[in-house]
Amino acid sequence: MTLNWGHKLTLGFVLFAGMILYLVFQSMHTRYDLVSKEYYKDELQYQQVIDGTNRANSLSSRATVTQSGNNIIIRLPNEMQQTTVSGNALFYCADNAQKDKKVPLQVNAGAEQTIDSREFVPGHYTVKLSWESNGKKYYTEVFVIIS
Repeated sequence: MTLNWGHKLTLGFVLFAGMILYLVFQSMHTRYDLVSKEYYKDELQYQQVIDGTNRANSLSSRATVTQSGNNIIIRLPNEMQQTTVSGNALFYCADNAQKDKKVPLQVNAGAEQTIDSREFVPGHYTVKLSWESNGKKYYTEVFVIIS
């Protein structure tokens, strides 16, 4: 059977329409996670993040987040030892908001906190540490891979 130009044009149109329908279906089922649900409010308060980052960078050492076996260890800078610290650690996963986890900071006298890594889904995380000590607010971000 030979196809004349009318049949070829119809076949081309049907294939094109099928491709468009497939792309529309795929785009409707794609999940888009925002960094923050209240991004406008967070943007207005971003100067506090900048100031907290500058304060954290002026300390003698940086905050670290490491994994050792089944534990995640958060170590704050040496200046935070023997002081009262309050704040939180947000484990932010860029590819899936369902993996995000917020943990209150409850550091010991050595400015360390241990968290069970089995509470987390393995993956790449940005740990957003924000804490307050002696009336000053600090902020830093640390990248960690939890396995």
